[in-house]
Amino acid sequence: MLRKLIVVFSVTLLGLMPLWGSAKSNKIHHMTLPNGLVVIVIENPIVPLVTIEIDVRNGAFTESPEFDGLSHLFEHMFFKANASIPNQERFMERTRELGMTFNATTSEERVSYSFTVPRDSLRPSMAFMKAAVTTPLFLEEELERERLVVIDEYDRNESDPFFHLNRAVNQKLWYEYFSRKNVIGDREVLLTTGPDKMRTIQKKYYIPNNSALLVAGDVQHETVFEFAQEYFGDWESGPDPFEEDLIPFHPALEKYETVIVEKPVSDITIMLRWQGPSVSIHTDDTYAADVFSFIMNHNSKFRPILSGSGLFTSVSLSYLTLDNKGPITIVAQASAEKFHEARTALFEELKYMVHPGYFTDEQIEYAKTRLEVRETYSWESPSSFAQSIGFWWSVTGGMDYYLSYLDNLKKVTREDISDFAKKYIQNAPCVMGILVSPEDKEKLGLSESSSYLDKARK
Repeated sequence: MLRKLIVVFSVTLLGLMPLWGSAKSNKIHHMTLPNGLVVIVIENPIVPLVTIEIDVRNGAFTESPEFDGLSHLFEHMFFKANASIPNQERFMERTRELGMTFNATTSEERVSYSFTVPRDSLRPSMAFMKAAVTTPLFLEEELERERLVVIDEYDRNESDPFFHLNRAVNQKLWYEYFSRKNVIGDREVLLTTGPDKMRTIQKKYYIPNNSALLVAGDVQHETVFEFAQEYFGDWESGPDPFEEDLIPFHPALEKYETVIVEKPVSDITIMLRWQGPSVSIHTDDTYAADVFSFIMNHNSKFRPILSGSGLFTSVSLSYLTLDNKGPITIVAQASAEKFHEARTALFEELKYMVHPGYFTDEQIEYAKTRLEVRETYSWESPSSFAQSIGFWWSVTGGMDYYLSYLDNLKKVTREDISDFAKKYIQNAPCVMGILVSPEDKEKLGLSESSSYLDKARK
């Protein structure tokens, strides 16, 4: 009867096998329960442990200003009282009884919760997870206590000057809907939110048809499928939250922007950030972005020219794959004495990197191989691999992107990389953030005028 109720898909990622021997024991199987819950099983008997993870399509991207940061607060409330557990103390006691370690993360487009237990604790841990995700109580006293924990985390972030630079740049780049990129949230919202808003988030997003259950480790997928139906089959589905409440798309940055953040720092940090591709719209560009960023950080002219020249003490480039415009970021540090020369050199190098000849064939192929090896290496740890799969499921809307990722990565050409750099870096405005001490700002005559950026790009 179970197999008549469930749509089942199984796949072995044979393409990965030659690169990492232990990956031969890994198999991915996934199915969808009638209530819409996706169940993904990663079989790897390398150690007698099992990781159970729930991923929910929630996070900053779902948050209007009045909910800014509440996905993160909700994550903290997950480990508290529910219909089966009377309070946080009993929750922690039960984790010890099950031999459990646990973790949770909140990001722009995903919230995840994971338990790692001995394989013999699989069944009771599935029941434990089901109660935590479906029946939280949001007790007032526990919410008040956890609110202070989140604010303490907020305070620690605010003590880091880089936090202020990152925030200021994001406020300019995502100017229309900043709260939907602001994972840590708004202090006032966090301090004043009551249980009602927590229940609103639960009812809207914590439903099976907006969630995935991942089980990785020393398990058989048939057993996991049966347990998933047994424990999660009666989890009531709800309306598609993204049909009821459409997520606004971030508008394009209309002009070059500069923002200066004054903090007591010794060196000066330059941050350049662009709006990058959205994975569901410009899918092919995301593969080029990954190859491009790897080359820039590992074996291109970019870092040796800038760091090796003595102008910068460090420089890096990154791209984060997201569905609603992933950011492209360059972070570089220089001394105040070399700042003007360093800034000029950075923008000069940006002009060259869009040309197809900036990279060699060897560099491109090396980047593809290293990215494949890195992905294959992640199979070694079932718990971290479950985290990776959960991220891709949440951000890309399913399993297809991940299962075809390596094949599509291999198709990236020199022209694809050059076109990516032209489209998203050369021909698109960015925000330049400068983290500098008040003394150095005055000495260097820095201002937030965008005229330098306009001049530099020509």
